[in-house]
Amino acid sequence: MDKKKVVVALGHRALGTTLPEQQVAVKTSAKVIADLIEAGASVVITHSNAPQVGMIHAAMNEFGKTHEDYTVAPMSVCSAMSQGYIGYDLQNAIRAELLRRGIYRPVSTILTQVTVDPYDEAFYKPSKIVGRILTEEEADAEEAKGNYVTKTAKGYRRIVAAPRPQDIIEIDTIRALVDADQVVIAAGGGGIPVLAQGEELRGASAVIEKDLISEKLAEGIQADELLILTSEEHVSLDYKTPTEKPLETITTAEARKYMAQGQFEAGSMFPKVEASVLFLEKGGKRAVITSIEKAKEGYLGKTGTIIEN
Repeated sequence: MDKKKVVVALGHRALGTTLPEQQVAVKTSAKVIADLIEAGASVVITHSNAPQVGMIHAAMNEFGKTHEDYTVAPMSVCSAMSQGYIGYDLQNAIRAELLRRGIYRPVSTILTQVTVDPYDEAFYKPSKIVGRILTEEEADAEEAKGNYVTKTAKGYRRIVAAPRPQDIIEIDTIRALVDADQVVIAAGGGGIPVLAQGEELRGASAVIEKDLISEKLAEGIQADELLILTSEEHVSLDYKTPTEKPLETITTAEARKYMAQGQFEAGSMFPKVEASVLFLEKGGKRAVITSIEKAKEGYLGKTGTIIEN
C-alpha cells in the first residue's frame, strides 16, 4: 500500500524566535513529524521564518553599515540564510528522533527558489515589515535607493512586497526525494523569491506567504493532504467573540463563503484557509488546520478543521 503524501506546514511556534529557543522548539517539532511518519505518512515539511529572516536582515545591515568594504545583504540572500540554518536544526532534530524510534529515514533540506511575477500588484503595495528600526535619516536613505519604508510607533521600518508564488524551481528534486521515501524540508519561509531573466534567476526584494507556498509545494508533489499547524486546534467563526464557533468539517464552498464574509484575519488564518481551498481545487484530497500539539490527531481525522471538496 502506498504511503499518503503529506505536506506539513510548521508555524512560528514550531521554531521559536531566538537561536536557543529554536534549538529547543525543533525537538518538539521533530516528535510531531516522527509521530506522523509512524502513522504512515510520507512527509514534506515547510516552515515559517519571520523572526529568523528579520534577525538576519537586521544583523547583515548593521554589519554592512559598520564595515565599509561590505554591502548589506538583499532580502533573497537573507531568506536563503534562514532556510539554511532553520533546516540545519530541524533536519538534525528529526533525524535524531527517528533514530531513537528505530526508524532509518534520510532527512534533507533543499534550498528552494520560487519564481514570482515582476508585475504582481504586491510590488506596488508592499506590506511586510522587515529588519531593524531606522532613524529618519536612514529611512530617507532607503527610500532614495528605491526601497519602501513605513513609520511605526517605535520608528521607521522597511517594508517589502509579498507576491504570490508562481513556480518552485527545485520541485523535480523535491519530488525525486519524496518518491525515494526520504523526509524533505523545502520552501522554508515561503521560499527564496526570484525573478526569471533569461537563463538567470535574480533575487527579488520580497517575501512569500508561507501558507501559499505550502499549497504550491503540495500541488507540485501531488500530495494527498495538506496539514497546516498553527496555534489553534480549530479555525473558528466569530473568533474571540462571545459567539465564537469552532469549525470541524467544512467544504471548499463553505470555506470560500466564510472568506468572503471576512471571517478570517488577513495575514493570520485567512492565508491558511485560502491555501487549503486552492489545494483542494487543484486535486488535493484533504486539508487540515490544527495546532501542532494535535498534529497526529488532525492527520487521523480526529480533530482540527478538516476541509474537503
